[in-house]
Amino acid sequence: MLEIRADDLAGPEIAELIAIHARTMLAASPPESCHFLPIDGLRQPSVTVWSLWEDGALLGCGGLKDLGDGAGEIKSMHTREVQRGRGLGRRMLEHILAEARRRSYTALYLETGSMDAFIPAHRLYEAYGFSYCGPFGDYVDDPHSVFMMRSLG
Repeated sequence: MLEIRADDLAGPEIAELIAIHARTMLAASPPESCHFLPIDGLRQPSVTVWSLWEDGALLGCGGLKDLGDGAGEIKSMHTREVQRGRGLGRRMLEHILAEARRRSYTALYLETGSMDAFIPAHRLYEAYGFSYCGPFGDYVDDPHSVFMMRSLG
């Protein structure tokens, strides 16, 4: 049975998964175009991270950063490579969308890569009503980045 739970980022399993996420992003994008948060950045009060477990094994994670003014940003969505194709990313995204609505956010944003390795992510977000937009927050135009948003109003 799958379980999504808030994670305090103190366990070795989540630390390892966040490190794998960082290495995966750095392998697919130039370092100056990688906008993932290291584990200390995810430990900020404005960020909530959830982990996805099955039978005691950590399969994935996802985060939600409060941007203020009723908006949030999806952060650190990652599923272990051997678990991909099971719909786990969809489950985590649905959880994050539900939490954003619970928090009364009016918009949800994200940044991901523009390269072919990120096409599955683009398709996932498109399937959930996200559309392409320009940079938001502190982001700047970058040919290696794709920005998306979804209104929750």
